[in-house]
Amino acid sequence: MSELSPLRESLLTLLADGQFHSGEQLGERLDVSRAAIGKHIQAIKALGLEVYSVSGKGYRLAVPLQLLDQQRLSRELAPQRVDLIPVIGSTNQHWLSELAQLNNGDICVAECQTAGRGRRGRSWVSPFGGQLIMSMYWRLEQGMAAAMGLSLVVGVALVEALETQGFSDVQLKWPNDLYVHGRKLAGILVEMSGTAGGPCQLVIGLGVNLLLPASEQERISQPFAELAELGKIHDRNGLVIALSQHLQHCLSIFEAHGISAFREQWNRLDYFNGKAVRVLMGEQVIQGTARGIDEQGALLLELADGRIQHYLGGEVSLRGEDTAPSAERPAHSSR
Repeated sequence: MSELSPLRESLLTLLADGQFHSGEQLGERLDVSRAAIGKHIQAIKALGLEVYSVSGKGYRLAVPLQLLDQQRLSRELAPQRVDLIPVIGSTNQHWLSELAQLNNGDICVAECQTAGRGRRGRSWVSPFGGQLIMSMYWRLEQGMAAAMGLSLVVGVALVEALETQGFSDVQLKWPNDLYVHGRKLAGILVEMSGTAGGPCQLVIGLGVNLLLPASEQERISQPFAELAELGKIHDRNGLVIALSQHLQHCLSIFEAHGISAFREQWNRLDYFNGKAVRVLMGEQVIQGTARGIDEQGALLLELADGRIQHYLGGEVSLRGEDTAPSAERPAHSSR
């Protein structure tokens, strides 16, 4: 995937309004030739953006682009550190390499990732500007054991923050996905570092589908949803700010009270609660009815004989009754 040089970033800024711009005008603004503009347009397309080229009119983006704003994010999230890296390998990996310099609530955001990954190392389609990509740092003084159920809390925080921004009907799938009408909207990947008896350092990665180009949708091999289905996305920067602030708020509650403080909200938002599901554990498939989570964040499964089984992390994968057990597909936006 192409990198975003300063010149290409300036070119994207000019094209962001979604209007036609001639190659000659763009070349004059950026002090390069029309031929060079054409080459840079091809590099921009490699980032997953759709760019129309019409003879006599020039170039325009298929849809206007709201670029992330470093100055606004830093100002409104102060004193938290904000690293905005438009094209990055992985926001999680960037923060994992910076642990010694980070404080609670510091975030790294990107327009797209070239080496994003999901659970179990699966690949991730990440078109430029089509998603909200963010990683937050948090330190738990209580240690790694206290992080149990953290991804569930992050899910609740994301849904509630989206609701404040006017996006309703988002639900949760245990343990780390957001759903819209049974399709995946977002994923969460929590990575941690620590030693026995010491504090736990967490990097919490989020990927939320906003509006994906048609060409990139063809690469996605599972049912997906976009936030744009629920309403117009007026302000991507505002979304980053809202998610960051509400996530910090929920993490502070989690530190003080644990996952039990979020059990009621999570069960209310659980897409599979009360539905027939399959729990996949390696080659083993267990069928039953999902009954939400317990006080530790474990998945509750009611078996046919009425017994309740508890599943907590590991290689457990939850699937709806009508999904084939072998449907382990590459994640498009999960962390």
